[in-house]
Amino acid sequence: MNSLLLRSFLISFLSFPVAAAALDQHQLFTLDLFKQLVEINTTQSQGNTLEAAELVAAKLRQAGFSDEDIHVVKMTDRKANLVVRLRSPEPSYGPILLLSHIDVVEANPEDWGKDPFTFITDGDHYYGRGTMDDKNEAAIHIANLIRMKQQGYQPNRDIIVALTADEEGGPNNGAMYLLEHHRDLVEADFVINEGGGGVIEDGKFTIHAIESAQKIYQSFTLEVTNPGGHSSRPEKKNAIYQLARGLLKIDDYQFPIELNETTRAYFKATAQTRTEPEASLMRGLLQTPPASNSIAHFETISSVNPLLRTTCIATQVEAGHAENALPQRAMAKVNCRLMPGSDATQIMAILSDVIADNEVAIEPVFEGLSSEASPLSSEIVDAVTRITAAMWPGALVVPSMTTGATDALFFRNAGMPVYGVSGIFNTAGETRIHGRDERILIRSFHDGSVFLDRLVRMLTSPLDATSNQTL
Repeated sequence: MNSLLLRSFLISFLSFPVAAAALDQHQLFTLDLFKQLVEINTTQSQGNTLEAAELVAAKLRQAGFSDEDIHVVKMTDRKANLVVRLRSPEPSYGPILLLSHIDVVEANPEDWGKDPFTFITDGDHYYGRGTMDDKNEAAIHIANLIRMKQQGYQPNRDIIVALTADEEGGPNNGAMYLLEHHRDLVEADFVINEGGGGVIEDGKFTIHAIESAQKIYQSFTLEVTNPGGHSSRPEKKNAIYQLARGLLKIDDYQFPIELNETTRAYFKATAQTRTEPEASLMRGLLQTPPASNSIAHFETISSVNPLLRTTCIATQVEAGHAENALPQRAMAKVNCRLMPGSDATQIMAILSDVIADNEVAIEPVFEGLSSEASPLSSEIVDAVTRITAAMWPGALVVPSMTTGATDALFFRNAGMPVYGVSGIFNTAGETRIHGRDERILIRSFHDGSVFLDRLVRMLTSPLDATSNQTL
């Protein structure tokens, strides 16, 4: 295809509207794969990511991928990763890696209004555990890759898709395992991962985030022990009360404000989407020092406060050994999300000072891993910006720092830049990831499929995506 025809094709490709009525054959295939993945229980306690990986491998073989390019990498009898590669006939660049995890966080059916492992369409949403985190992108990446194979698409770099296990926790993190034992399968110039996405406010598509940094996941154990005794003879010191007082002090404590390049850029852009007085309050965060009224306003908003500072929150408590006995032991786990560059030892020292009780022992549960933010590559930002402008006019593309932890950590530490971007928009304030009745907007799922297909093609097209040529 000559350059003029290619430019005309890409202009048409970027401008083509997303079908809102009947689903076409590709959309139906993507949806069916999505449904099958959601209905496989892949939780750490009872689930089986091997079953999910083998399901995907079978579909890839049916689509014509060779065994040489499909790898089901087993770690245990029910834990596995899936890696597949669409090869470039004449690669001009190193591979791109599309990363998604196929395990999900625990889901107790008794807590849900719907069965978490039954894919349900209800109103404007698809429901089920993993619909947002992260089987949506797993299904999209695989379905889009299969369509590229069937169309005879010839990228200018290899396209790798890796579906991993135990991202949500457990002893068999798939991303770490692949990097340690099969790095050749996932080595890439850069990685597209979960963590980004868009925001819908009052029906408007306002923000489309590119996640380029993440906070550090670090947990601590707090423990109080004493001799105990009979509950009919209370002692002045009680392990449960001592621990509770310490936890309440942590609850009352706020770490200092700490902005970085990513969060400054995020607040600067996001302020443009806010009405007054919130827009002015958000700009106040960028002052040196940040305006006190801005801090007071945003530290009460759970979606903003974690972007401003390190946070620590009690998540588990275990105490006592009998109903009629004084507790001999009380233990709690406090989960902290540290700002990039923070020292976990210093955070532990701060918590110890806040508790101010040397009988409350505090220890790290593990050594937290940190990673440097990925540079905001113009190749990535330009591609995301151009596609976003075509699909959701007016939405601002902004860098973001995720407050959670993803497998991006391991790839960044391995020297590969990672960008969380999905094209999947969610209603502002919707926080069902890891919660009950997890769901995804139907339109957002299918829009995300289109967006990620366009993004991957733009980053792997014969037209040099890093050049100054315009489409």
